[in-house]
Amino acid sequence: METHEIILDPALEAVIEQRVQEILARKSARKKKRLALVASKGTLDMAYPPLILATTAASMGWEVGIFCTFYGLDILNKKKIRSFKVAPLGNPAMPVPVPNIIGALPGMTAVATAMMKNWMSRAKIPPLYELLAIAQESKVKLFACTTTMGVMGVKKTDIIDGAEFAGAASFLDYASEAEVTLFV
Repeated sequence: METHEIILDPALEAVIEQRVQEILARKSARKKKRLALVASKGTLDMAYPPLILATTAASMGWEVGIFCTFYGLDILNKKKIRSFKVAPLGNPAMPVPVPNIIGALPGMTAVATAMMKNWMSRAKIPPLYELLAIAQESKVKLFACTTTMGVMGVKKTDIIDGAEFAGAASFLDYASEAEVTLFV
């Protein structure tokens, strides 16, 4: 079998080697693992996963950032964090099967929300606003998507104190150095 050796220009080879060394040095200097999460949904059942994952990773000593975009931005909205709901309509994952006709009845969203809050309480999982406070105390970086804010008319004053404002490019830069990235 014949092998071919690729010969690079020495200047190009030096630039590549320098860049590789810079990346390796940055990673070893950081030492902590990094988790980058994207939270895109603003319902009770979909706001828990990014906050539970973030607080768990932070408790393990990881650096964590959550980019809240589209309806996930509501997680950082101080006017909305205490009023999240879960809809039974068209939600096939509900532990108690609910036919769509029943789920569409008035008051069923309130029933499904109360059921989920009860399950979380029995499992000793704090309400969302407390879990968010735990995330902040644990130094989880909370990124409010500035593009979503513009599209949805969300003001900086609507967002909880301590959140950072970032566009997609800024978060992608943060996520580019993460060992784990998740979209929720």
